[in-house]
Amino acid sequence: MEWFNDHKKLFITTILFFLFLTVFVAILPALNNEKINRPLPGAEPLSKEAVAGKKIYIANGCVACHTQQVRNVDMDKVWGQRPSVAADYAAITRTDLWSNTATLMGTERTGPDLTDVGNRQGSLEWNLTHLFNPRILVKESIMPAYSWLFEIKKEPAPDDVVVNVPAGYIKGEGKVVAKKEALQLVAYLQSLKQTKLPDGNAIPEFLYKRKPKAAAGESGEAPALDGSVLYTTHCQACHQAGGEGLPGAFPPLKGSKVVVADSIEVFVDIILNGYNARAGEGYGAMPPVGTTANLTAEEITAIMNHERTSWGNSAKKVTVEEVKKIMEFIKSQPAKTK
Repeated sequence: MEWFNDHKKLFITTILFFLFLTVFVAILPALNNEKINRPLPGAEPLSKEAVAGKKIYIANGCVACHTQQVRNVDMDKVWGQRPSVAADYAAITRTDLWSNTATLMGTERTGPDLTDVGNRQGSLEWNLTHLFNPRILVKESIMPAYSWLFEIKKEPAPDDVVVNVPAGYIKGEGKVVAKKEALQLVAYLQSLKQTKLPDGNAIPEFLYKRKPKAAAGESGEAPALDGSVLYTTHCQACHQAGGEGLPGAFPPLKGSKVVVADSIEVFVDIILNGYNARAGEGYGAMPPVGTTANLTAEEITAIMNHERTSWGNSAKKVTVEEVKKIMEFIKSQPAKTK
């Protein structure tokens, strides 16, 4: 009882016991996790600009509405090619000495998951326009406009990054120019790419996979893919629901010579490998959507036929066999050097 009445012995014992528990319950397990969970071989560290952009992402509370974790369920397939694994987060370090804001996995998806947004939407023009005012691109968006990351200049400097914004969204005269903070935030978003697993490692399958049901009147055959749904998922963000694009930023598909042409080689190549030939007209570069999203010949065919027969376009539909032949030819060609 004397030991309990001596406050010095009591507090010293309590502190020592606390330190003992801290070492064995917190520190040693953390060190063991660092030992057994290594970054994937292809993981790339954040650039200096992306690190600064991550701090802006945190400061603006983006984690409140966006997750960075692809769960192991079928409904998350749209956010990445595979479920997230521990190695995806192993290379993420502390923000600074005093802040342990390392992973930004989030808990709520008011907005889409951003695990693979660098592959899914890698366009600088799209990201800057979306930050300035999301409703320019997605009319129903509830995301706030981050217009303070931009400034209006009557005479932009040669090295300024000008954002092509429709006149109705600008107050005053001049051009919208991205500030350093906007470019840093986009650099961080573009760095968010799901790293491929090393060759030989099996890709984890998504759980609860939904099996396609046979269409009415067809026994044992899956229904045709819905091109409008695939277009909404992969194309609509830039080219808009009506295929009219965004003036000065993203070209229209309505009435496009490439879309309605009899020869579809260029059309397939653009979907697979992207396109930058119209940069001189002010249009942003299109990312390689088909390759990044790992679209099948059937999915590409469905998208093409939707675009070729919508918004007043009346081109002949293409077949999966035609698209497959062109895809095989394109993939057999040597990679183009930049």
